[in-house]
Amino acid sequence: MSLQPLALLPAVDVLGRKAVHLVRGRADSANVVGEPVDVARRWQSAGASWLHLVDLDAAFGGDGQPELLAAVVRSVDVHVEVSGGIRDAAGLERALATGARRVVLSTAALADREWCSDVVAQWPDRIAVALDVRGGQLVARGSGWLGGPFAAAVDWLDAAGCRCYVVTDVDRDGALAGPNLGLLRAVCGQTDAGVVASGGVSTLDDLRALSALRPLGLSGAIVGAALHTGAFSVQEGLAALSGSSATG
Repeated sequence: MSLQPLALLPAVDVLGRKAVHLVRGRADSANVVGEPVDVARRWQSAGASWLHLVDLDAAFGGDGQPELLAAVVRSVDVHVEVSGGIRDAAGLERALATGARRVVLSTAALADREWCSDVVAQWPDRIAVALDVRGGQLVARGSGWLGGPFAAAVDWLDAAGCRCYVVTDVDRDGALAGPNLGLLRAVCGQTDAGVVASGGVSTLDDLRALSALRPLGLSGAIVGAALHTGAFSVQEGLAALSGSSATG
């Protein structure tokens, strides 16, 4: 049976009630790209079947924008995964209440191993775990927490029943520097769970390189800056992931 193409997840990063894109995850690098609902609807109209919605206010330690995120989820008819600052029970409750199909636990949440294991076991089909990595080590953006080798976390998360990881090389996130294929191969080689690539995609060739990892277990690719800057369109990205050419 042939494998399905990777899912393309256009990013909607929310900061100060605006959709933005960041360079290497730094708040001071934010460029406003529009209203969150408008951006989400634009990606849906272009053919995306998934969106990656990020509450950057929460990720940077603020109160977050749960009502705005819920409004974005209600405004579209596609799957949405919500991410950003979800590191405790209260944050998880707010994220689940948005109606998102999937909630991505922050890397900082891994500091509470018992809680993470319980959450993954309770919500196996709605929980993914973010693995933000620098030089093979987990780094929690917005909290300063350092979590040691990512491979150790994957081992105990797999044992808890984790079914999806969102993997980011933080030095490439938003920098249009290309995805870290070696990191993604390493994670895919360690787990049978789905792996979503995040960060660095700048060209259609990057998407084609990611698509080649589908047999290893890669299931999706989050793209933000490349779409916002017009490097390629959603339609072209989908075509690249499916091995066809966009027309019209």
